[in-house]
Amino acid sequence: MASLNIVLVEPEIPQNTGNIARTCAATGARLHLVEPMGFRVDDKKLKRAGLDYWHLLDITYYRDLADFFDRNQGPFFYFSTKARRVYAQVQYPDNAYLVFGKETRGLPEELLKANPESCVRIPMIDEARSLNLSNSVAIGVYEALRQWGFPALQCAGELHHLKWD
Repeated sequence: MASLNIVLVEPEIPQNTGNIARTCAATGARLHLVEPMGFRVDDKKLKRAGLDYWHLLDITYYRDLADFFDRNQGPFFYFSTKARRVYAQVQYPDNAYLVFGKETRGLPEELLKANPESCVRIPMIDEARSLNLSNSVAIGVYEALRQWGFPALQCAGELHHLKWD
């Protein structure tokens, strides 16, 4: 089965991280949290946003970005409003790492400048500063999974009282 990794670098808002944790749990993606974070992992808002999905989550914590890169090989795709390529123009290979920055500042500019070919953006109007972090992660996750044919995900539902023909 294909493997997808979601990396949050210094996330600040517990509800966003909780929503992202729920997305990772529901899709089988691994979650990587790079400190420092703007909340404690036992934060009630974080747990509430993730609801009862925490037991489904594969999560790893890192003391800083250097620790993350020391322990992971990539390939890395850096989501940023400063990127020139659109996220849907990229082929995401197995074991890809989709990397997202903190809500207020994004990823460090040095990281983006050092990896211009690995930077991708989600299109939006000029007047918009950025999308919500949890929405951006969901867009990236589902694009990679769409490219892979949604492996191991249930792709059809059934109505409780009616059956589809």
